Amino acid sequence: MRRAPTILHLDMDAFFAAAEQAAKPSLRGKPVVVGGIGPRGVVSTASYEARVFGVRSAMPTAQARRLCPNAAYLSPRFSVYRQVSGSVMELLHALSPLVEPLSLDEAFVDLEAGGVAADSAASRAVGEQLRRDIRAVTGLTGSVGLAGAKMLAKIASEAAKPDGLRIIEPGTERELLGPMTVRTLPGVGPATAEALRRAGITTVAETAEAGEAELVRLLGRAHGAGLYAMALGRDDRPVVAERDAKSVSVEDTFEVDLTDRTRVRNELVRLAERCVQRLRAAGRSGRTVVIKVRNYDFSTLTRSETLRGPTDDPAVVREAALRLLDLVDTTGGVRLLGVGVSGLADFTQEDLFAQLATEREAVEAAQLALGAAAEGGEERGGAEPEEERPRRWHPGLDVVHDEYGAGWVQGSGVGRVTVRFEQPWSAPGRVRTFAVDDPALRPGEPLPLVGGAPTAGPVRGEAAPVMGGESGPSGIFGRPISGGPESYDQESGPLESDDLGSGLLESGRAESGHQEPDCPKPDRAGASPDGEPARGVASPGPSTISSSGGACRGS
Repeated sequence: MRRAPTILHLDMDAFFAAAEQAAKPSLRGKPVVVGGIGPRGVVSTASYEARVFGVRSAMPTAQARRLCPNAAYLSPRFSVYRQVSGSVMELLHALSPLVEPLSLDEAFVDLEAGGVAADSAASRAVGEQLRRDIRAVTGLTGSVGLAGAKMLAKIASEAAKPDGLRIIEPGTERELLGPMTVRTLPGVGPATAEALRRAGITTVAETAEAGEAELVRLLGRAHGAGLYAMALGRDDRPVVAERDAKSVSVEDTFEVDLTDRTRVRNELVRLAERCVQRLRAAGRSGRTVVIKVRNYDFSTLTRSETLRGPTDDPAVVREAALRLLDLVDTTGGVRLLGVGVSGLADFTQEDLFAQLATEREAVEAAQLALGAAAEGGEERGGAEPEEERPRRWHPGLDVVHDEYGAGWVQGSGVGRVTVRFEQPWSAPGRVRTFAVDDPALRPGEPLPLVGGAPTAGPVRGEAAPVMGGESGPSGIFGRPISGGPESYDQESGPLESDDLGSGLLESGRAESGHQEPDCPKPDRAGASPDGEPARGVASPGPSTISSSGGACRGS
């Protein structure tokens, strides 16, 4: 324990949702939920406006929709979150060489290593300046906790949310921690909390009073002794700049259970390739291949195989994963599949046979591609290949229209896609509906949250500041209509969410309450809220399209 609060913990406020609100003016001040939007999706982040209704991270999206049907449900845009996270981490590295990132939006900083004076006033000044810098650089807010230990700094930042700063002065730890629930302490999950509850221990003070011997008897030596020290406010863990990853993995949850064995194998091959891409991006190799299979009844199986040496060869990982799949019965249906690589190293020991097999596959694939190209050229007369279009228009996806410019997808279904045309620096924009195969509409690049320059004149499709007007067959607000496609999302995965599972001092406070969107009805089916007809599609009948997608109560 330090004698001065020189350990800083930064936690961005509702990071993913806040980034979406900053990028989309029409969503500011409204409930926003980011995560898997399919029937088996899970909430990654909820804005403070959505938390008022009880929506929380790690909650099934279906439950979130019941609690807050009028929220905007968006698919994550990790490229944007990583870019903003990089800007925030640069600010932290300017404070100290010892920065320990925990996720995209959360990190510890050792201010003492950066030359900050060991007193509360100097630490507070640094924390306040950091908050101002983050807002200026990213347009978002973050909460700062300062204390003499990592555990206490994290508790302080949770207590400071949203957009605040809290200092825990050394010497006041036990008084502060005493009345808190035992779940506040790191490492105490539902199982440990239940074991302590059965012994009559529910608060941190009661945990300290129980004594080390009793906690060791209940939880085991390592866990019990560590928990007792933390209950006393003792945490000597240093801020570690580089944390070595133990494994790399990917997994997907399917909208409908997979019963076809060939489909299961194909999905496993796809996951293995994604896993190797991540492995190579990190400059690592691995020796142990692991697969995860969750059946229709939620029973979960894992199988692993250890190779002769570390590898980052996609063929080796793929073949190992398929061998492991042969050991699992999938006839009842597969809900989730995952592939991971552990036993990481910084070098590879190539498998000669796999390498030869990969080379043969490459030659065969090249020959097939040449043959297909030749046949296609004869049939099409040398026509250029069409631009590859996304399989689905996910809500929140950045798009560009040849006439209306940049916008984002509000929803899609029954052959149509609804787009709102606005930029982070513009007024809330208008909504228009197109055919999903409209050649003028294509995926776009994310726009910067701050620093973007508005155009000299009004962009066609941009409207006066009207905060509503959702139209289209599957709006972001409320439930998609029957027949509209749902996106396909991960149920769980790498720690890339902003506050998934943190739960410390979760207050659910909001600076502003829920605001019902002001939703004018269209003059006729298929018209956009500004009264202009939808472009590129025939006007559907009332039974085909919902004018608001459930955006307004009583509309």
